[in-house]
Amino acid sequence: MLLPDLRDFDALASRFRWEVPQGFNIAEVCCDRWAAREPDRPAILDATGGGLVVTAYGELKQASDRFAAALAARGLRRGERVAILLPQSAQAAVAHLAAYKLGCVALPLAALFGVDALEHRLRDAGARVLVTDAAGLAKARAVQAGGAGLPDLELIVSIDGAQGDARDFAALIAGASLADLPAQRPGAEDPALMIYTSGTTGPAKGALHAHRVLAGHAPGVQLPHDFFPQPGDLMWTPADWAWAGGLLNALLPALMFGVPVVAHRAPRFEAEQAFALMERMKIRNAFIPPTALRMLRAVERPAQRYRLSLRTLASGGEALGAETWRWGREALGLSINEFYGQTECNLVLGSCAALGVSRPGAIGKAIPGHRVAVIGPDGGLCAPGELGQIAIARPDPVMFVEYWRQPDATARKFIGDWMTTGDQGRMDEEGYVFFVGRDDDVITSSGYRIGPGEVEDSLLRHPAVSLAAVVGKPDALRTEIVRAFVVLREGFEPSPMLAAEIQDFVRTRLSAHEYPRQVDFVEELPMTTTGKIIRRLLRDRP
Repeated sequence: MLLPDLRDFDALASRFRWEVPQGFNIAEVCCDRWAAREPDRPAILDATGGGLVVTAYGELKQASDRFAAALAARGLRRGERVAILLPQSAQAAVAHLAAYKLGCVALPLAALFGVDALEHRLRDAGARVLVTDAAGLAKARAVQAGGAGLPDLELIVSIDGAQGDARDFAALIAGASLADLPAQRPGAEDPALMIYTSGTTGPAKGALHAHRVLAGHAPGVQLPHDFFPQPGDLMWTPADWAWAGGLLNALLPALMFGVPVVAHRAPRFEAEQAFALMERMKIRNAFIPPTALRMLRAVERPAQRYRLSLRTLASGGEALGAETWRWGREALGLSINEFYGQTECNLVLGSCAALGVSRPGAIGKAIPGHRVAVIGPDGGLCAPGELGQIAIARPDPVMFVEYWRQPDATARKFIGDWMTTGDQGRMDEEGYVFFVGRDDDVITSSGYRIGPGEVEDSLLRHPAVSLAAVVGKPDALRTEIVRAFVVLREGFEPSPMLAAEIQDFVRTRLSAHEYPRQVDFVEELPMTTTGKIIRRLLRDRP
């Protein structure tokens, strides 16, 4: 799915047409075709712990063929769910590819999930197989020991060796017979992948995707990474490969384009460590979510302290904000290309500095191949500059098939042929989209509708503020007031004087109705495993 050789964004959009082959299979395009051409081509570079282990495309194919055969020999069939609870690793890629070859549905699970989150997803999906490590196995045991257990789970495979009834991953691969590998693979419209929503507004739902979803991501990766791939490109993201951002914005598209992916496991994201990794591995292309980018801002003069090889830096998952966009240009000499999507329909809006589509505070424009609009409650198009809901027209190859076993929730996601996002935004006359906030996050104060993103961006400009989140607090006079939760930088201490200073800072830069009338200093902000702030938990605080 290469883009036409045009250097005009709007011309690309007008000329682009989808041509997804019926036989499109994620494992074929991400592994087998490259293995046939260049079996020694590097695919995964594991840089954990300061070492380097290289896995080539030929090795990925051999291991995924054998693991798929081993699962097939144990009765696994098309459509059944294979849960993958692994950190960034070659084994995680092998497990995904094996599932796609069998026609099973890969169910990625974040290593940071707690027992309750895992139980909900494993039970709701009815996973038959779990591929994990020692840490994940301990969590799975805790779930199994609970009252309800996991009645559908028949096979647990551990990459850290056999333990009890958990089988050894390497031994299964070594003992497999390729005669058990099904001859026919699923195609573009067959189920491939189920990613659960972040759960920021309620219980997580399983968004089921077909193999075509990866084809649909191609232009959304190529443009924000300035005509990816280019010679020497090397992809890395700190995002868990279990998240749509880590899997579909980085790992699978890079493998599809023949670009090696750096795997790196760390207990938590640390700014200095991230810069050191990018320097050591000579990372050329990085997808870094906004929260992590804001943490990187705490490192002074990074371009002078680290020998960086970055060609492109992309971000998505939350609003980037003008302040972080400017920091990218000033501190790194790069335009951070923002993009937008949801678990249900990803990478549909984006920026491309190489084509001049890059503005502070704006996500960008509709990526070629996607029809995106801002609509009103009746599904009608909003006028330029008018606040409404961001929506994507169907059909679209990146659009989910359904919410798993929730037909009513699937139907509610649409107004006619518009898939609604629950995100408020505005579109200007040139097609740039500006994110305002989730429906539930927009604050109504004295008749004004206030998006938290703009206030948070203003807060981040204060020298004392490291991270910030804004919510509405009920107020008898104004309906709601703006309440800010602030994490301070090192060297600053909470005080009423500092709170007042921060309030005045925002009031003089935005407007009198937008400044936070209450400032709470906190040690950390509640976040999902994907790095999104869980504002509903902040709203519940007294």
